[in-house]
Amino acid sequence: MPDHAHEPHDDREVLAACRVHPDTTLADHDPRATFGWDKDAAKDRFRTVADEVSELQKRLFAADERAMLMVLQGIDAGGKGGTIRSVMNRLNPAGVSVHGFGVPSDEERAHDFLWRIHDHAPERGKIAVFDRSHYEDVLVVRVKGLVPEPVWRKRYEHIRNFEELLDDEGTTVVKFFLDVSKEKQRERLQDRIDDPDERWKFRKGDLDDRAMWDDYQAAFQEALRETSTDAAPWYVVPGDRKWVRNLVVALALRHHLEQIGPEYPPAEEDIDGLVVE
Repeated sequence: MPDHAHEPHDDREVLAACRVHPDTTLADHDPRATFGWDKDAAKDRFRTVADEVSELQKRLFAADERAMLMVLQGIDAGGKGGTIRSVMNRLNPAGVSVHGFGVPSDEERAHDFLWRIHDHAPERGKIAVFDRSHYEDVLVVRVKGLVPEPVWRKRYEHIRNFEELLDDEGTTVVKFFLDVSKEKQRERLQDRIDDPDERWKFRKGDLDDRAMWDDYQAAFQEALRETSTDAAPWYVVPGDRKWVRNLVVALALRHHLEQIGPEYPPAEEDIDGLVVE
């Protein structure tokens, strides 16, 4: 594991440390990193930042000028559902949609790989969350050999162009890779098996995927490098500690919403002092 003796504390430094660049390697990112945060203080800070994200979302909704797409990727038991519940539950549900992309249907397979994705992109004023996404078509299909390499490799460029289109047309794209250790995944999968209320989440195929851990890590790393752009950046989020994961995601959402800078539209004129009878 990398040395985190000098972990950044400033919010901007944290986001810069998580930001993916063309030479990023997952080995340089510690899934157990804390950025020097204290757990209780970080939980308090998360509530504050989440409230700030909520206010920015209200403005985004009211302004009705731009949208945001939040992409979550990670291995099984990586924490995508928990991130959605923790980070998004303070937002106005009228302005948020969540869509999970599973195995494509026959109709979806009859079209290009982005056909099923574009329909779920957010309209102006809204935030859409993708629990898995178009990236499955350069991850699962690569690791399991579902399409030839020349096919999935060309998709990096298609994805970059697609996300640039979204940004140009008014949708800010922010992407999070939830980085958990192999041991933490083992613990979470075992918890699902042992807990009757959680067992429904487990499938035996999860163990088949776990056996291909190294192949998936290589696929994730290349996908992140190839598709992290100024228009649609990737962040590697330490995922072993949920309180770290939640705060990092909230900080990134706040940062990108602040970059949009939504403001409430002006009120109608001559309503000061108006009394409703």
